[in-house]
Order: sequence, then structure tokens, then C-alpha cells
Amino acid sequence: MTGGEQLDFQFRDRRSHDERFAEFHRNNPQVFAELRRLAREARQTGRRVGIRCLWEVMRWNLAVRTDRPAHDFKLNDHYHSRYARLLNEEPDLRGMFELRELRS
Repeated sequence: MTGGEQLDFQFRDRRSHDERFAEFHRNNPQVFAELRRLAREARQTGRRVGIRCLWEVMRWNLAVRTDRPAHDFKLNDHYHSRYARLLNEEPDLRGMFELRELRS
């Protein structure tokens, strides 16, 4: 696939960012579960970390600690802010992540 074909595919997907995120979240509950686990682990240490840090730890763990092929599972960098909002709804994680206004 050339880069042009990939771009064309993205433009044909007329769903909103929120709709694409909702589908990903529904189809991949393990992502939220792992982020929640990492956030709770960080909170227990007393460290304040950002969602991007947890996102990259999760990406690392998927890359080196599983036997899944790299192309089998991708994490869209545009979704981590949505997960920060979901994690902030957890009573024990409330306020852990600084949230900015969403642009989309």
C-alpha cells in the first residue's frame, strides 16, 4: 500500500473522531484495563505521570512482552486523551490527569 492509498482511506472514513474512538474502545477493552492498571500502579508510588507516559509504557509492553506480531495491534496516538478522560471517571483515579479542551 502506498501512502496515497492510506490517506485516501482516512478521508473516506467520515465518522467523527469520537465515533472512531468509541468503536476502538468497544472492540479493545484490554487497552482501558491495562491503562487503568498502570495508572493505579503509578498512583500507589505517589508519582504523577501523564497519560502519554502510560500510553508509551503500554505500547512498549505490547511490543516486547507479548508474542503478538507488531502489525496485529496498533495504538492510535489520537486516542490517549479520550482514555485520560475515562480514567478520570474512576473514583480512585479522579483528578490524576490534567485535561485540556478537546479540539475535535
